[in-house]
Amino acid sequence: MPLRCRGTGVTQPDVNGGGPVNSGPGHAVNGGPAGTRAVVLGASVAGLLAARVLADHVDEVIIVEGDDVTGSAHGRHRGGAAQGRHLHALMERGRQILEELFPGLTAELAAGGVPAAETLVGTRWYFDGARVAPASTGLTSVLASRPVLEAALRARTLARPGARLLPGVRAVGLAPAGTTRVAGVRIRPLAGDAPARVLAADLVVDATGRGTRGPEWLEELGLARPRADSVDVDLAYASRTYRRRPGELGGDFGVIISTLPGRRGGGAVAQEGDRWIVTLAGMLGDHPPVDPDGYDRFAASLPAGDIHRLIQGAQPLDDPVRYRFRTSRWLRYDRLRPGADGFLAIGDALCAFNPLYAQGMTVAAQQALALRDCLQSAATGVSGAAGLAGAARLDGLARRYFAAAAGPTSRAWSIATDSDLRYREIPGRRGLRTRVINAYVPRVQAATRADPVLARALLRVVNLVEPSSTLLAPAVLARTVRFGLRRIRTLPPNNENG
Repeated sequence: MPLRCRGTGVTQPDVNGGGPVNSGPGHAVNGGPAGTRAVVLGASVAGLLAARVLADHVDEVIIVEGDDVTGSAHGRHRGGAAQGRHLHALMERGRQILEELFPGLTAELAAGGVPAAETLVGTRWYFDGARVAPASTGLTSVLASRPVLEAALRARTLARPGARLLPGVRAVGLAPAGTTRVAGVRIRPLAGDAPARVLAADLVVDATGRGTRGPEWLEELGLARPRADSVDVDLAYASRTYRRRPGELGGDFGVIISTLPGRRGGGAVAQEGDRWIVTLAGMLGDHPPVDPDGYDRFAASLPAGDIHRLIQGAQPLDDPVRYRFRTSRWLRYDRLRPGADGFLAIGDALCAFNPLYAQGMTVAAQQALALRDCLQSAATGVSGAAGLAGAARLDGLARRYFAAAAGPTSRAWSIATDSDLRYREIPGRRGLRTRVINAYVPRVQAATRADPVLARALLRVVNLVEPSSTLLAPAVLARTVRFGLRRIRTLPPNNENG
């Protein structure tokens, strides 16, 4: 019989005995009234956001998570978050969505000691080694570590009626209903050798990250698997934490040095607990070492000296650790004909972006809003009258959701992959649009070193608050051209004998 740990929102299922965990959808895990059930695979940021949205529309949401997350609120990293020990950035659009779903979250994090700063005012940015002009952007950088952010989202999500967490359990496959629908997930405890059992559900959401096996699971059921769009970047990080003292970095809260092929980069950001998280990065095999001396030498080679000067005077709290990311990948569930009803993917399980652009959490939040909108439209009907009820609300949801999520996913994908394809060492198709963008955007970036108006415009696009088309507005075009003309006029004459 399932057991719930009182007051924690944590459910411990009986997965060691015979028979399925629950006989089918409409059977509440704690013996409550029958209703609809959604199962979310993974207590990642994406999984928690999906569970938060679903909790408003189904009777029960069960989050299946392999890791023991009970200690991660106190700085313990979740094993399933491979990038969790490295620098993260929550873009402003992502922060806005989190604030909408969890009102007061920004203030709650600040009260817990998480630093926050206005982007470009309290932090420094460098493009091609040149500092972006400090300017008011209206953007807030919330500088929480991954464990602290996840802990806050997890506590808020599990406080929703019907939301439960199953820790120490992993998904090993899907359960079918007929030939086109998923009706649950097969789960197995990580400890012991108990056989897999079926956890029945009206909806299964894959939030298992870059290592998702969703396509393989669908194929095992005889269903179509999505094709993948991909770009190979061969990126690696090396990160280390340091004690933070007042006045370091001139009182700023962070510095970001853009990473380019042949031009190394990195970031140093203040975090809770009076710490700096310092991440060094390199692409196309130019990877930072993890021995302390090599780490320091790599930092010294960055095109701006802020990070190296910072770590020279700071006390290290641990040894450098590495993370490698080889390929950006977008699984095109939106193009499956037919798709599998009852199965969704979100976050990196849908699209894994080059983490240099810090888009992952924000795009996951946008995908969660797309899911919410699809559920709300089914609940109210097209005309605003009473819509579908109960499990009927989930019929056809996969097709609607993947189509809706493709919008924000595509916009972020274009920003990241266009930037990567700027460099000939990265294989990929470069259409006319990509070539034009990659000829123009570096000129905008160069102009931001002297023009705070352009700096504001570019950072608002980078933070996914404004669309990329903002950079093509007449005023932005004119300021970019004027900067280029001034640079030409100030260049020294060419000395062919020199």
